[in-house]
Amino acid sequence: MAEGSLAGDVKEQQFLSSRDDLLAPFFEAMKPEELHRIGAEAEKFGVDASTGAALPYEGERSVLTVLGALVERHGWTPEPEKPGGPLIALLRRGASVTLEPGGQLELSGAPLENIHQICLEMSGHLAELRDISAELHLVWLGIGFHPFARQEDLTWVPKGRYPIMQRYLPTRGQYGHDMMRRTCTVQANFDYASEEKAMRAMRVTLRLSPLVTAMFANSPFYEGKPFGGRSYRARVWLDVDPSRQGLIQRVMEDGQSFFDYVEWALDAPMFLIKRDGKVLDNTSQTFREFMEHGAHGYRATRSDWETHLNTMFPEVRLKRTIEVRGADSLPANLICALPALWTGILYDAQALDEAEALSESYTYDELMALRPAIAEEALQATFRGKKLATYAERLLEISAGGLARRGRVNKNGKDERVHLERLGGLVSRGMSPADAMLEQLGEGGSDPRRRILELARI
Repeated sequence: MAEGSLAGDVKEQQFLSSRDDLLAPFFEAMKPEELHRIGAEAEKFGVDASTGAALPYEGERSVLTVLGALVERHGWTPEPEKPGGPLIALLRRGASVTLEPGGQLELSGAPLENIHQICLEMSGHLAELRDISAELHLVWLGIGFHPFARQEDLTWVPKGRYPIMQRYLPTRGQYGHDMMRRTCTVQANFDYASEEKAMRAMRVTLRLSPLVTAMFANSPFYEGKPFGGRSYRARVWLDVDPSRQGLIQRVMEDGQSFFDYVEWALDAPMFLIKRDGKVLDNTSQTFREFMEHGAHGYRATRSDWETHLNTMFPEVRLKRTIEVRGADSLPANLICALPALWTGILYDAQALDEAEALSESYTYDELMALRPAIAEEALQATFRGKKLATYAERLLEISAGGLARRGRVNKNGKDERVHLERLGGLVSRGMSPADAMLEQLGEGGSDPRRRILELARI
C-alpha cells in the first residue's frame, strides 16, 4: 500500500538526535478511522509454461520484457532505483509493481476501501499480465516457495541493497538466499488511529500470525517434488537472521508503545546507508550504534531510519501501516482471503475484542515452539491439545462477523464474507491450500511437474 513521505533529499538532511525523531514516522502516519484503507500485496513466480524454468531478470523472455510490455500497453511508469539505473519497479495511481531478488513479481496495491475493490485490482493486474505471458509462453505461480528452481537456476535483480543482503544474510542463518529468491507471499496493510490502537493491533496480529500461516500454508514442493510438509516458506523463515524476523516478544506484551518496537529495531544490524546515489554497506553496526557513532563519515538521518525499518522482516511489521506478513503466496481464488480475514478482525471493534480474547493467553515461547510444526503439518499441528484447524474455524467466525457488520457489498449485493468462502471450505476439512494441492497431485498421472504447474498457476 502506498505510503506518504517527505522528499528523499529532505529526509537525508534531517539528522536524528532524540527519541522523538525515531517515533515521528509512526505518529505522522496516524489517521482517523474514516480514512482507514486496506492495501494488499501479492508476489508470484514467472516460469516457462512447459518446463517450469525460472524467468530471468533480463533477456528476450525475461522480467524486463514483461515490465516493458506493462509500460507500453497499460500505462505504468518505469521507476529505476536511481536515474539511469536498471529498471526495478513500475508505478501507477498509487500502486506499484516491484521485484524481489530472484525476479519474483509483486503487485503492491493502492490503498482501497474494501475487499471487493482489492479483488478487482488483483484480477485486473493478472489480466494485464495474461496476454503478455501468453505471447512469451509464460505462466505465473501463486505459491509460497518456488516448486522447481534451484539457487543456481535463478538470476539476481540488480537492486542496490540485494548484493549486501546476498553477502550478509548467509552469515546469520542457512536460508537467507532461499528467503530472498525462492519465496513468495501475500500480505496486507492496515491503518491505525492512535498509538494505543496500533500497539493493540500489533499484539493481536503477532499472537495470531502462526495460526494464519497454517491456514494459508501453500508451499509443499521442493525442487520438483513434495518435501513432506506443507509450507517450505515457513520452514525457511525459521532460520533467517533472528535479529530482524519472527515474532517480537516485547511487542506481544500488554501496555507496550511505539518505543518498544523502536527499541527492537535499534538493536538489529543494518544493511546499508545511501548517500549521493550510492549504496554503502553498513552491516557491522546496529542502528543504535550508527546513531551513536556514525559510519563512513556520515551521521544518522531520518531517511536512514526509514530505510532500516524497511529492512526489518517480522511476521507483523510496523511502518506507516501495520503490515501482516505470515502467509504464503496464493492462487487467484484465495488471494483476497488473506486481506479479507484481517480486515474483518482489525476494522471491526467487536471482532478485535473477540480475536484478542481468543489469543491473549498465547505466549511467545509456546508460539515459537509451534512454528516448526506449522511448516510441516499446517492445520493438523497440535496446540494446547487441539488441532490448529479448531482455532482456525473460530478465527474465521470472528472475521466473518466483522465483515458482516462492516456491510460493504459488491454489485451483486454480497458483502466481503464472500472472499472467505473458499478458505472456509478448506478449514472446515482441516486443510490448508497445500493439502488441497497434494490431494489433487495424486490425481494427475505420471508427470508431476506438469501437474504442479497446473495446480500452482494463478
